[in-house]
Amino acid sequence: MTTAALRLQIGARTFATIPRRLTRVALSLDQALDQALDRKLGGALPPLPPLDPAAHGYLVTSLPQALAPDWPGVLFERWVIFERQRYTRYYVDLAAGEAAWRDGLSRQARSTMKRKAKKLAAESGGALDIRRFRSAADLAAFHPVARRLAERTYQERLMGAGIPDDPAWVRAMLAQAGEDRVRAWLLYVSDTPAAYLWCGADGGTLRYDYVGHDPAFAALSPGSVLMEAALGDLFADRFARFDFTEGEGQHKRGMATGGVACRDLLLLRPSLANRGAVALVGGFDSAMRVAKRLSGTPLLRGVARRIRRAG
Repeated sequence: MTTAALRLQIGARTFATIPRRLTRVALSLDQALDQALDRKLGGALPPLPPLDPAAHGYLVTSLPQALAPDWPGVLFERWVIFERQRYTRYYVDLAAGEAAWRDGLSRQARSTMKRKAKKLAAESGGALDIRRFRSAADLAAFHPVARRLAERTYQERLMGAGIPDDPAWVRAMLAQAGEDRVRAWLLYVSDTPAAYLWCGADGGTLRYDYVGHDPAFAALSPGSVLMEAALGDLFADRFARFDFTEGEGQHKRGMATGGVACRDLLLLRPSLANRGAVALVGGFDSAMRVAKRLSGTPLLRGVARRIRRAG
């Protein structure tokens, strides 16, 4: 079970949250692409597992927008449904080959990657030290170095999303490596670990699961340089796609060859508390949209500025 929150939010500022306990139903990239192409589904939700009695409902992620009706805030069958976010789930078509990928990059993306690699190479003495990990023995050596890096990353500090340190997770990782289902990389600057990337396989697709860099090297963009090097390796590997997973980002958009428009939905039990929470957030969002339109008028522009300063 996971926890998600309904937010009363203006821009990036959150004023209040309403947490909900949820059972997560996560579509893989292949499932999202298949559903987006399969018109026979007619907007059907994927099969839902039995719901934990303590859960408020489900969190369904990467549901293709083309199939999902306009559900947010509306009681649909047994659920109160609320749209949490929309995004493009980006991926790289590895089967097309490295030359096709590089030719498809924008001129700005190619220039930026070249500049970052050159800057990092100069800092590291003329050659980048990128180490690859694949076997169980390799990954047993990779994990403690990556974990020490993760402890210093913003992914770990702000979201708890660094590579896990749980012994059960490590054992599972080594088992996956024995089945050829893991790829990992470390980037060193002057013999110091600067960035890591860990990817798990989902059939013929490799996922962008755990990534991070030492903040001390942030100005050198080690994560971006490592991502380019990893993709270069993967074009000679067995995978058909590289999945940038849920959510967006400039680096994903710049390196991707395709994407599927997705939405994440909360399916909440139709309790009075859940109906009230959805109504509150929906009403707040509607009010903010109206306020945004009105704030463009000369009469209210000064009021809006004073509110922002007061916050």
